[in-house]
Amino acid sequence: MSTTEMFEITNTEAEWRKLLTPEQFHVLRKHGTERAGSSPLDKEHGRGTFVCAACDLPLFASDTKYDSRTGWPSFWAPIEGATRNSTDRSFFTVRTEVHCRRCGGHLGHVFEDGPKPTGLRYCMNGVALQFRRA
Repeated sequence: MSTTEMFEITNTEAEWRKLLTPEQFHVLRKHGTERAGSSPLDKEHGRGTFVCAACDLPLFASDTKYDSRTGWPSFWAPIEGATRNSTDRSFFTVRTEVHCRRCGGHLGHVFEDGPKPTGLRYCMNGVALQFRRA
């Protein structure tokens, strides 16, 4: 995402640091990655919605979640209009980075090795999400 792109919710770096835990700040605002297997949301199989930890925007419905065996919460599709993608050229490769469309927070990456019906794997950092039970 462009650093000059505007979002519905914007804060200074200092404001984001006050609103988020250090781990959330590292992932959502600095494009970090949590350690595989560290998020309890990877094992969350309840009915509900996964929302952005920074702005509470609903991102993924629980019925699109599946066990990708990667150690990160994975989904085959986001809620329509909830995310934006950008090109990530870090780590000597090209990947598709996924962001919250409302606050621009980094959520993870999307890959083309997921299940039907989309064939996509939205591999998300659990620390970037919160789960709301239905």
